[in-house]
Amino acid sequence: MPTMAYRTIPTGWTLVSLRPQGQHAALRAGAAALGASTIALSPWRLRRNHDAASGAQLQRALQASRVVFTSPAAVVAAAGFAPIFAAAPVRPWLAVGEGTLRALQAAGIAHAQAPSRMDSEGLLALPAMQQVQGQQVGLVTAPGGRGLIAAELQARGAEMVRADVYQRMPLRLHPRALARLSRSPRPWLLVVSSGEALQRTWTQLSPRWQDCWRARMSVVVASERLHAQAHALGFADVTQAAGPTRAQLLAGCRQRLQQPRRD
Repeated sequence: MPTMAYRTIPTGWTLVSLRPQGQHAALRAGAAALGASTIALSPWRLRRNHDAASGAQLQRALQASRVVFTSPAAVVAAAGFAPIFAAAPVRPWLAVGEGTLRALQAAGIAHAQAPSRMDSEGLLALPAMQQVQGQQVGLVTAPGGRGLIAAELQARGAEMVRADVYQRMPLRLHPRALARLSRSPRPWLLVVSSGEALQRTWTQLSPRWQDCWRARMSVVVASERLHAQAHALGFADVTQAAGPTRAQLLAGCRQRLQQPRRD
């Protein structure tokens, strides 16, 4: 992109990341390249399941006629059950987004597919998801999260075979992180690619902080559904990025920073 495209971006702004603990580095580096500091507000950390019951769930899910992986973490956790993962029959293996697709490819799954629209709605629109009446569909995931996928496929007549291969372990927002945010340069841009992460973070904020975020925080979201969720929480200044990848979210930040604030 030509240098001129960056001239109206303010220096010293702040990106607020809701990624899981330990997974902020990519956004932090991208934000730094645009002149920003990053405040990490992780609502959870990820923990892989290693127990025999989870392995048995995964083995059943990988026998289904189609298998859906909901995140890169789900792929990494599933691949940790190496004999089960390696012995799985060739089926349509479907990824919700580009990051999950890359994780599957890195794990040696050349036949993996992903939608061009990288969200639950995009995955549900894939041809492989249309004729599922009476079929088993494996869902490799964690508790919580993308309930729309299972609910819609069940409505279409599929039998869901769920394998929870990792867990989101809740974390409390630390007062020191909010204190750092209060001292951080504005504008503040909150980057959201998970509705569950946004909701968990929001419910931990005091009413005073919620009012502060509504008044001062611009929000960059990864999908139309997240756009509606942010508006429902009272955010007036919401920009929808082209998708959930780091590049798309940072492009959404650039777009937002080059415009006047919307109240």
